[in-house]
Amino acid sequence: MIHEVLRAASFAARKHATQKRKGRDASPYVNHVLEVVEVLARHGVDDPLVLQAALLHDTIEDTETSLEELTEVFGPEVAGFVMEVTDDKSLPKDVRKELQIRHASGLSVAAKLIKLGDKISNVRDVSENPPPGWDLERRRAYLEWTRAVIAGCRGVNPGLEAHYDEVLASGMARLDGALPPAPRSPHFHG
Repeated sequence: MIHEVLRAASFAARKHATQKRKGRDASPYVNHVLEVVEVLARHGVDDPLVLQAALLHDTIEDTETSLEELTEVFGPEVAGFVMEVTDDKSLPKDVRKELQIRHASGLSVAAKLIKLGDKISNVRDVSENPPPGWDLERRRAYLEWTRAVIAGCRGVNPGLEAHYDEVLASGMARLDGALPPAPRSPHFHG
């Protein structure tokens, strides 16, 4: 099964090859999906289908990958998990954000785990390595929005949920000036 997870990592790396994260360090996008999988694995998520979908979670939304391609390459279950966490980019951003909040509680366990890992990574980035031009108000609003999304994802993995709570609290403290800016290392965070 590890070969299937590595195949998904390779696929994600190819699909996201030219993309960068929005943070000021503009790190390679693939680092984000790798971090999501690392966080999930560290908190006991070992289902290869969930880990594959976590690696692929942004391919349909942010690359030229189609649902049909993902289904053909990784099967309907992995593709289905990816679709559960994929925003409809034809909708305005504020509508997509509201839909994430409304739909979170109805997601499958696999999709909730992926959403938790994704939000952990994003909260860390927004609080420690924000996109240029994001003032404190926008960063706080983003962190608060993730809290609303994650409220619907609770009950699937207490350790992962506690980790999200710690990352959120640390991020809020950093934005409030209670913590110094975090040095951003090229390695994943614990």
